[in-house]
Amino acid sequence: MVRPLGLPFDPIERAGRRWEQRFGPASAMRAATSVFRVQQILLARFDEVLKPHALTFARYEVLVLLTFSRTGELPLKVIGSRLMVHPTSVTNAIDRLVAAGYVRRRPNPDDGRGVLAGITDAGRDVVEVATKALTDLDFGLADLSEADRETLFDVLRRVRLGAGDVDAG
Repeated sequence: MVRPLGLPFDPIERAGRRWEQRFGPASAMRAATSVFRVQQILLARFDEVLKPHALTFARYEVLVLLTFSRTGELPLKVIGSRLMVHPTSVTNAIDRLVAAGYVRRRPNPDDGRGVLAGITDAGRDVVEVATKALTDLDFGLADLSEADRETLFDVLRRVRLGAGDVDAG
């Protein structure tokens, strides 16, 4: 669980006022700092509901991605690309999921050097339970209305598009 700060003031707002006095407009700094703090809060909330299932959110994402695939298997390089993470992070997640019995690994017959990760029945079962836990939690965003969640997605999507997450061509 995320540790509440319990402060009598908003530290990001206070930093914003000081920023404006020293450096100028603070809206970008306040927004970016808020995104990082919200990430900490959400990950702590996710960890709390996923830990009983020997999962982190990163490992949960891998399992969900595998359930979305037609065959329940994907090359590790595809997993990394779709989840936008470094190959080392994918390997680490797959190693842990294999150890938990949620994923199996085998050589990719279409790529002599590649590896396929495939979800097991136990992995499919844990995805169902973990997904219910996360959706019951509203993915940590119960403080926002449905309309606010859509707006937040749209705003953050513009940042992702600007960074080239999706080919605009």
